Amino acid sequence: MNFYHGSRYPACPAGREHTIAEHACRKYSARVGRTAAAKSLDAVAIDLAVRAHVRHVETEYDMLLARGVERREARHSVAEFVEVVVRRWSC
Repeated sequence: MNFYHGSRYPACPAGREHTIAEHACRKYSARVGRTAAAKSLDAVAIDLAVRAHVRHVETEYDMLLARGVERREARHSVAEFVEVVVRRWSC
């Protein structure tokens, strides 16, 4: 799964590609990694998996949900920071 770290997200912290892939592909989850596109390493599916990882690990997204903030509003609250991290990892 060098795709994250090696070419598309070269500045992704080492080892995170495994965490991202495991989370995205969790069985019975309906997550992006369970789709045919992700299984063929489709760029869009990988981008979605990376953004989801950043949202859950690098932001207060889960805490906002736990406080009762609606999913759409919580995503909007962290979207700018997610993009900053994704851009940084892409360099």
